[in-house]
Amino acid sequence: MAGIYIHIPFCKQACHYCDFHFSTSLRHKSSVVTAICQEIALQQQYLGNQTINTIYFGGGTPSLLSSEELLQIFSTLHRCFNIAPDAEITLEANPDDLTKAKLQELAASPVNRLSIGIQSFHEEHLRRMNRAHNAQEAYYSVLYAQDAGFTNITTDLIYGIPAPSHELWLADLTKLFSLQVQHVSCYALTIEEKTALGRWTKKGSFKPSEDEFVAEQFEILVAQMQAHGFTQYEISNFCLPGFESKHNSNYWRGVHYLGLGPSAHSFNSHSRQYNVANNAKYLTALTQNQLAFEREELTVVDQANEYLLTSLRTIWGCDLNRLRQFGVDLRVQQKEYLDELLQKEYIRIQDEVLYLTDKGKLLADQITLDLFLEPQAQA
Repeated sequence: MAGIYIHIPFCKQACHYCDFHFSTSLRHKSSVVTAICQEIALQQQYLGNQTINTIYFGGGTPSLLSSEELLQIFSTLHRCFNIAPDAEITLEANPDDLTKAKLQELAASPVNRLSIGIQSFHEEHLRRMNRAHNAQEAYYSVLYAQDAGFTNITTDLIYGIPAPSHELWLADLTKLFSLQVQHVSCYALTIEEKTALGRWTKKGSFKPSEDEFVAEQFEILVAQMQAHGFTQYEISNFCLPGFESKHNSNYWRGVHYLGLGPSAHSFNSHSRQYNVANNAKYLTALTQNQLAFEREELTVVDQANEYLLTSLRTIWGCDLNRLRQFGVDLRVQQKEYLDELLQKEYIRIQDEVLYLTDKGKLLADQITLDLFLEPQAQA
């Protein structure tokens, strides 16, 4: 069992918060698709003979691909890999791309799960983030997708956007629940240094929300999701029963995956590979039948920290016995800190599995960082 991630590095315009790799020029889109297919052929041994049970088109904006370009990629994937008949195949899409005609094309393709980047139903917030769609398109894109036959839809929302109260956030959630989607991913607005918001924050022309305001919106989110029957199976991800993202769940469980396209990452337990985050360099390498990536070999402690980082964020928790297989015994090496976390009710330990409590989820990043093992801590 393994996964494939395909990065489509193109967008119509740059969102003011986005730090992912993309280009707003679509001039080389078809060339990049051809290069991705070439990379598929060159990398077909990376996952051994493992069956592919998830494929994820991310970006960028994969909904900018034409049906012909999608077919080109799928044909190459099937030629080079053994893809499970029931594989989860997700495509990220922006609402403004999801016309009725586009959705009919996608419904006729192997794509069986849509990830729609709504972010907000509030017009002013969409403009502030420089999203390409408007509030009406955000709402109707989901309805049109359902009309086209999609029964596995996830949407993205952003919380922590500066506002005078939580009224707009509650309104966003209310509208979302009315659409009856199966899965929701919610992320706090993060200010990245190299983005427009990062530059404006540095100049003082944009003031991010206070941490307390963001934390309150996260607590509202969790409460509302629970009230509407959603399970928080990862800190930022919520689903109705049976609709977990198989692809992302595999990431968090340490399943191997191959990343294709500029800036994509690959993982095989022992190493990580990072494709060059430059479309021109990526194209040049592939036209010469070469791969442009850097590889990072993972030490045993790196692997332990990797597992700790991903598992602790999930409903399945961090298996302390699995950590011991890496020579790491948190019960011994972090006893004092674990006792402190237990006393403050930030964690619980049951059957040798470490879980974050709802209180602990608010401090997940800091707790994980504090639990990380240094190389000399290896047993």
